[in-house]
Amino acid sequence: MNSILEERMTDNKNDTGHSFAAYFKRATSPLVVLSLLKKQPMYGYEISAEMDRISNGRYTIAVLYPVLYRLQEQGYIDSSASEIVDGRARTYYSITSEGSEYLECTVDEYHKITEVFEGFIRGKK
Repeated sequence: MNSILEERMTDNKNDTGHSFAAYFKRATSPLVVLSLLKKQPMYGYEISAEMDRISNGRYTIAVLYPVLYRLQEQGYIDSSASEIVDGRARTYYSITSEGSEYLECTVDEYHKITEVFEGFIRGKK
């Protein structure tokens, strides 16, 4: 993606002051977290670092912990006891079976919605 388009995606705000990218991230952030945890349990900073690595810095979640807490309240992830590493507490998060099912269903729904949206954009009849 060229830099002008990336700038427009992040700076082009509607009348509420939020960009399309901000809304998209808010809607997809639980799926991103669950997909990362499906690979292996991780602690918060590790999740952020992995998002950054995979997206080459283009996808970050500024407020990751509220997403983690919400997923935990919904029963989609569990946390294990914290450990102290270099003076910092690390709480590891892992996906539950309910979280795996939710991820699978929601990703399927995402693909279906994306296909419909692409039809609108391309002018499909």
